Amino acid sequence: MSTPASDRPVRVRFAPSPTGPLHMGGVRTAYYNWLFARRHGGTFVLRIEDTDQTRFVAGAEGYISEALDWCGITPDEGPSNPGEFGPYRQSERGDLYGPQVQALLDAGHAYKAWDTPEEIQSRRDAAEGSGTPFQYDATTRASMRNSLSLPAAEVAELEADGSPFVVRFKMPASEPVTFTDAIRGAVTIDTAVLDDKVLMKADGLPTYHLANVVDDHFMEISHVIRGEEWLPSAPLHQLLYRAFGWTPPTFAHLPLILKPTGNGKLSKRDGDKGGFPVFPLRWTDPATGNESSGYRESGYLPEAFMNMLLLLGWNPGTEQEMFSLEEAAGAFDLDRVIKSGARFNPDKAKWFNEQHLRSTPVADLVPAAQTLFASEGVDFTADQTAAVLDMMLERIVFLEDLKAASWLHTAPTAFPEKMLKKRWKDDTDGILKELADELRAVAPFEADSIEAAFKAFLERKELGFGQVLLPFRIALTGEGGGPSMFAFAAFLGLDATLDRLTQGMNLIAQQRAEA
Repeated sequence: MSTPASDRPVRVRFAPSPTGPLHMGGVRTAYYNWLFARRHGGTFVLRIEDTDQTRFVAGAEGYISEALDWCGITPDEGPSNPGEFGPYRQSERGDLYGPQVQALLDAGHAYKAWDTPEEIQSRRDAAEGSGTPFQYDATTRASMRNSLSLPAAEVAELEADGSPFVVRFKMPASEPVTFTDAIRGAVTIDTAVLDDKVLMKADGLPTYHLANVVDDHFMEISHVIRGEEWLPSAPLHQLLYRAFGWTPPTFAHLPLILKPTGNGKLSKRDGDKGGFPVFPLRWTDPATGNESSGYRESGYLPEAFMNMLLLLGWNPGTEQEMFSLEEAAGAFDLDRVIKSGARFNPDKAKWFNEQHLRSTPVADLVPAAQTLFASEGVDFTADQTAAVLDMMLERIVFLEDLKAASWLHTAPTAFPEKMLKKRWKDDTDGILKELADELRAVAPFEADSIEAAFKAFLERKELGFGQVLLPFRIALTGEGGGPSMFAFAAFLGLDATLDRLTQGMNLIAQQRAEA
């Protein structure tokens, strides 16, 4: 088992931006952070990184909180349950960033830049025209309009005039930056390939790079567990910690969740094309009204969804595939997170739901199943619903699949023509009438006694099992397969069973005559 890199109390954070719905990759990041905190007796923090007001989407923060709650990974600290390290929205932490930026400026680790977007774009276009990509870095900053290149008098004039500026980090010209990633081991990146990132925007708001480092420090975050897409930014963050004189947290960069083909990062477009969700909950875009499906509304149990996510990037080192949240928390650690991308399999996701559905106590499923039947106009009691679940759980992937089995509550009026031609013989009606007489004598009318009477009838009449059972099933359900007919007959009761049998035989006779 891996252990935290220091004696610092384990504090981890999930820091999404409220710019839209939470992708399943984001849920996995939150889950791995939560699991790590639970494994090490630590704290899981939710921090909303909302400094980019141009991308803010109304309702997104509420969606994030609701999604985490549905998934069962409620934060220990966050906007709705603040602790001593708040506020937990970056937009409410503005007073914290200015002094830190000034400290970097004073120490010579950052500088002011007055280049307009048009000027930078002009330089970029010129560079690309000559086949050389442009970036604002140690080799180009001297030719740009900043406090390092401009005469002191011009800098003073720009400051006095209140001319808009950004603050950029002064990246070393060429220096290897090495840090140990808890998943990937030693990572080295030369600063020669890095640009001077903007730390403070012209509107006075910090960028992600500054804010997340400052917030992680003051929130005493011990481990930063985040997606692989942030790995190229890790050297900058390491340098910022060094510039501030702070101890950096342990970094761990999670692998991407890949398309079902394994080629590229899983996206909403892949879900739309493949007919599967990529968001935990349904999302309606407030700008367009476009709706995206969610795992909750698609009928997935949260336990199944989280089990699927657990194994999308983590290997327990055993053959075990089924995990509850509690089991996962007891087994999880970063040393078994894989380095390569994890391919998403929609069929495997359904398999997890099927398995968790079957392992859930029937009593826990009754309320949801009752609500489902009620939506179809069927008023099953709790006991009736439990009986249906007992019969059907081994045959469904989602509770919604029960809707397709309308014969559970409504006698069939149409029957499979091909099956009738194959299985309904001239003597079938007579056999079923004799079977009905046998059933009238069964007491108690329960599955075991019905089965015993059925088998005794077959033996006495020297009939084959399928010769009688399949027509019996067709008459009662209109289907060629399904749960135990003995259990279903017991569920219906004697009178309803006999009524259905008679009605089914009459309708089948009519259907055959018309064929």
